[in-house]
Parts: sequence; structure tokens; C-alpha cells
Amino acid sequence: MLRIPEWPQAGERERELLDEVLRSNQWGGFHPLVGEFEQRFAAFQHTRHCVTAANGTLTLEAGFAAAGFAPGDEVIVPAISFVSTATAVSRAGLVPVFVDIEPYSFNLDPARAEAAIGPKTRGICAVHFGGPLANMDALTEIAQRRGLVLFEDAAHAHGSEWKGRRAGSFGLWSSFSFQNGKVLTAGEGGALLTSDDAMAARLRSLLNQGRRAGEGFFHHYELATNARITALQAAVLMAQLDRLPDEIQQRRANENRIREIVADVPGLTLQHVPAEVNVHAHYLLLGRIDAARYGETRDEFHRRVTALGIPCTPFYPHPLYANPLYRDWPLRVTPCPNAEASIADAFWMPHRVLMADAETTEAIGQALARRS
Repeated sequence: MLRIPEWPQAGERERELLDEVLRSNQWGGFHPLVGEFEQRFAAFQHTRHCVTAANGTLTLEAGFAAAGFAPGDEVIVPAISFVSTATAVSRAGLVPVFVDIEPYSFNLDPARAEAAIGPKTRGICAVHFGGPLANMDALTEIAQRRGLVLFEDAAHAHGSEWKGRRAGSFGLWSSFSFQNGKVLTAGEGGALLTSDDAMAARLRSLLNQGRRAGEGFFHHYELATNARITALQAAVLMAQLDRLPDEIQQRRANENRIREIVADVPGLTLQHVPAEVNVHAHYLLLGRIDAARYGETRDEFHRRVTALGIPCTPFYPHPLYANPLYRDWPLRVTPCPNAEASIADAFWMPHRVLMADAETTEAIGQALARRS
């Protein structure tokens, strides 16, 4: 019998911190635990500032709104990501430029990103899909040479590293999600990280009703909103952050075992993780199926493994630009053959499959190897 843990998981530390908040007279975003978590998470991801918010979609929207671009300016985004990566660009009055991914890393292809730069392009948003960072050496160099602003959608990449440097520390800002399925979760929540002091102040004001540090509570300096997280969310996140490094190591060991089992299986290619990615969150176990060599189509594979009790998703139903909403919003689409091919042959499994015991991990590997 497969013993795949449920997610999220909570322990006594969450209960202790929640009780501390409940016994206080401040359950909202001004409790000291919110600031304490922000300091800890910023340091954990190798940045100077963390500004928390109600969810990761709002952090993306605030980040693009704070970028200082003009309406109609363009931001390059990968064609494969969750919809918020693109809609946050659109909701800021900007135009997403959809660019292809690398075929097996599932991350933005730097060469195609550079080829997509046009006269109105102002920024590039890297997405660290599944946990491993996009090629930050190449994207940083392109952004600097071409005078563009680099951003990071790091919703999958809590604790991930590129050459020892943590996700979120490369771009002007980075956005993280603490949604229910994330490896660091409070059910909902998000954060913007930056090492730019002025950007941090602008982001905090935008997400806290236009207030400024040191000014009065009823002094509002710009058109903004209230997107603060609560102390209850911060309490859960503090406890979750304590366990995250050990959980990453557990997932890493289990994924390595699965990779060993399937290493010689024809037609099954798990996500390519560049050598520069020395640590990653293992948010998803991703792969692609070559049906002619594997002996099953992706959809046949999906039906078989889910029948065994292994949670699996047959990838996105379409690239971002094919979402119905983009019939009505400005966009620019570059050729995306890898993204379109992945729709038909890629799959992912959630990170909880990598938190199973040794016997279950072995069984998952054997299932992927078609030996079940």
C-alpha cells in the first residue's frame, strides 16, 4: 500500500505560535510575528527586505505596478507558468510577451528571450518552474547588457539556489507564494523580496494603503490597497520555515532515488536540473513522455499512475497565451514549439510524493519505470 503523506502538515510549533497570537490583542498584520517572519524569510532567501501580502498574485501585481514602466511597455514572460505570471503584467497596464521554454528544464529559454526583445520591452520575468532556478547567469547578463529590469516569479522556489545564491536574490524584486500546496504554506499568503531600499519602501506602501514608515496611521501618500497578511498566517509560516530545510533534504533524497530507478527507462525524461542549481525546493516532480519509446502516451501514463494512488497532473491544458482571457487583452506571442509540445506529453507530481517513506518511494519509481 502506498503511503503518500497529505499536505499541508502541522505540528506543535504551529499550535504554540497560533496560541501566542490568539492570546494577544493583535491578530492582524501589525503583530510583531509578521515583522519577525519577514526578517527571517528575507535572510533565508539572501535578500535585505521582505514585504508580505495576502497572496502571491497580489505580490506579482504590486511588483509590476511598482516597476515604474509606462502603460503599454512590455515584459517578457515564459509561455508555461501559472496564469498570475501573465495577468499581473496585464493588470499593471503592461503587455506580456510570451517566450518559449527550454524543452526539459521547463524554464524560460534565455536565447529566445533575448530574440524577443523589442523597442518597447522593459523587463524579463524569470519563473523557477517546479523548484530549479531558470538560467540566472544568462538572464542576468542579458538584462544588464540590454538595459532591462529582471524580475523573479519564485512561487515554486523557496530555498532553491543557483551556485549557492538563493532564489529571489537576483532580480529587482521576487515574488513568492504561500498558497496551500506550496512547500512553505499558510494556506494563502505571498511575499515580495528585494535588496533595493527604495523599492522595498514603495512595495510596502502599495500593500499597506499608501502609508509610509514613520508617518501617521491616517496619512496615505499614494493610491494603494490593504493586502497585509494576518498574524495567524505569520505564526504558521514561522513554524513551517523551521522545518523547510529538512523537508527539502528529504524530498531531494527521495527524488534522487526515483531518478536512479528510471535512469535507463526509454522515453521518460525527468526535469533537467542544471548543475548550477545546487539546491532546489522539489516543488514538483516533472517529466515528459515520448510515447513511441516509452510504450504509453502521457495520458495513458497518467491514468495508470493515478489508478495506483499516485497523485499526478497531466500538465497545463494550454500555454498561457491560449487562455480565453487573452482574446481581449494586448499580448505578443513569439514561436513557442517547446511549450506547445509539453502540453501534450508532460506531467507533474506534487511534492508530497517526495515525502513518502522508502518503500513508497521505491514503488513510485517502479511505477514510473513501468515495472508496477
